[in-house]
Amino acid sequence: MWDYTDKVKDYFFNPKNAGVLAGANAVGEVGAISCGDALKLMLKVNPATEVIEEARFQTFGCGSAIASSSALTEIVTGKTIGEALALTNQDIADFLGGLPPEKMHCSVMGYEALQAAVANYRGEEWHDDHEEGALVCKCFGVDEGVIERAIRVNKLTTPEQVTFYTKAGGGCLTCFEGIEQVLARVNDSMVEDGLITAEAAYRIGSVDPRAMKAKAQPKQLRQPKVDIDRVMAARPLAGAAAAPAPARMAAPAPRSPAVSPLAPSRPAAPKLTTLQKIKAIEAAIEGLRPYLKADGGDCELVDVDGDTVQVKLSGACVGCQMASVTISGVREKLIEKLGIPLKVVPV
Repeated sequence: MWDYTDKVKDYFFNPKNAGVLAGANAVGEVGAISCGDALKLMLKVNPATEVIEEARFQTFGCGSAIASSSALTEIVTGKTIGEALALTNQDIADFLGGLPPEKMHCSVMGYEALQAAVANYRGEEWHDDHEEGALVCKCFGVDEGVIERAIRVNKLTTPEQVTFYTKAGGGCLTCFEGIEQVLARVNDSMVEDGLITAEAAYRIGSVDPRAMKAKAQPKQLRQPKVDIDRVMAARPLAGAAAAPAPARMAAPAPRSPAVSPLAPSRPAAPKLTTLQKIKAIEAAIEGLRPYLKADGGDCELVDVDGDTVQVKLSGACVGCQMASVTISGVREKLIEKLGIPLKVVPV
């Protein structure tokens, strides 16, 4: 299970500056909901002094994404445009007391949103690194440019670090060879520039991708999940006063006992037909609706396209700063109910 600082938890459960900023004159949007992370940063800049007087955000993603986005708005408020541009993703992570290595890409997204917002303020067209170079990771749409910049800015020297900061290689790992080539090439250049030592530079073939994938598997099983039943049950009814519940992470599922080779194996669960899948999804969502309605919100199924489930949030859920948590909870509940990976997208 990942270890989050108290400050990360606070900025997740009590995010600062969430929502739309009226009169914003600097807006930056990065990421994509289809890839699991998206951020819209809105700034109000004084044209005379170029001081950022106010900052707000809207984000879709995990708790680290919400905390990083909220932290970014706190960091840049009161700074000039020039001072804000000097910030790095590491500054965001440091402000929060650190982020788990696997979640550093959330701070990178905040850095990119800030760059995009400043470009928007200046009337420039911002070109992110995702549009530079060849596509390396098809699973998460990561191009060569974003990998190069992450390596240089954060002095990365292993493929695993590249995955933590950019998500590249976090899926099927068929892009491992491409990641290796970029990492080795950029590290060699960094050695020449005196940024890292020759001993620290990565050498192609020094990491076995099979070992890296095997190492990642248990982490995925221990990934902290949003327990939607616990969260919803702990939330007070509309208008009721209650102290906020402390942050709690779901305990990891116990491992199944080893099965003897001579023991009969359990038959695989029958594959659901499309109709059965839709009915199961509808039933799972119906079970969550009473909790959402208690707070004046609602969620309904719109469509099912393969493994993508489209839902519509309404009422108090629209524009709620915890909407991404609700979506994550719906996804976890559906996966638990159906036993297959699904992607939940709000429409």
